[in-house]
Amino acid sequence: QVRLVESGGGSVQAGGSVRLSCAASERIFDSYAMSWFRQAPGKERELVAAISWDGVNTNYGDSVKGRFAISRGSAESTVLLQMHALRPEDTAVYYCAASAITGTAATSSKLYAYWGQGTQVTVSS
Repeated sequence: QVRLVESGGGSVQAGGSVRLSCAASERIFDSYAMSWFRQAPGKERELVAAISWDGVNTNYGDSVKGRFAISRGSAESTVLLQMHALRPEDTAVYYCAASAITGTAATSSKLYAYWGQGTQVTVSS
């Protein structure tokens, strides 16, 4: 069964940094676009960052540009999200996702069929 497993979430003070990791259960994800979305209580799920299958192209949500960085991990079938200068409004459940439809850094959640269980990130002021 195809699975995505996130790790690295937790609590941090404003201005701090956190790195999230997503590991895929199959190497087939090496040819898929990968992304991170987040959802805060009472809000819709939103794009955080997306990366193309080859790691060349990336896209970011407007609120995280310049603070977050997505990359393909050195380990097989992993994707990382490095978050800096965290703010209380970054508090959310962060989800890793993979797209079998496109290899580009797609920004629409509708293009991602595979999702992890989510990891909580809480930023305190």
